[in-house]
Amino acid sequence: MIPTLETERLRLRPFTPEDAPTMHQILDGPDVLKYFPGPQTVTEVQIERMISRILAHWQEHGYGLWAVEQRTTGALLGRCGLQLITETDEVEIDFILDPGYWGQGFATEAGLASLNFGFAQLNLAEVVGIVHPENLASQRVLQKLGMQFAQATQYFGMAVHRYVKTQLDVSAN
Repeated sequence: MIPTLETERLRLRPFTPEDAPTMHQILDGPDVLKYFPGPQTVTEVQIERMISRILAHWQEHGYGLWAVEQRTTGALLGRCGLQLITETDEVEIDFILDPGYWGQGFATEAGLASLNFGFAQLNLAEVVGIVHPENLASQRVLQKLGMQFAQATQYFGMAVHRYVKTQLDVSAN
């Protein structure tokens, strides 16, 4: 069972197949996937598969990505949550929002809810944030989440900045 989380302005809920058209529109938007490896265009079929993988991740690991919607309007803003990086066995925070909602604190709000779930409910020792060196907006979100820059390194065949937040960081606050 995938939990639903609520914040002041957001609802983090399980994805449904009906989310595919809106997520396709979001991920196909200009600059949304600019800093991601691989093709910069996606099909709706790829989004349907992504949603299936997200739901399977929840079943296998007990955590994953949520659909992020605005509580007052029910509008789907994007996705946020925690996912396993299988190559390194690390848990990563992930967030992608529709550009129309950038710069309004929604990624930080959803990210905090995701991290709180990971540390309080899952008792994770550590969560990482992986971000392209030129993606300053996402780096700012990770910093607002209390994540600390750890190193410049390589993930997924590209140069990235790795941020970390540990259970000890949470306990100290």
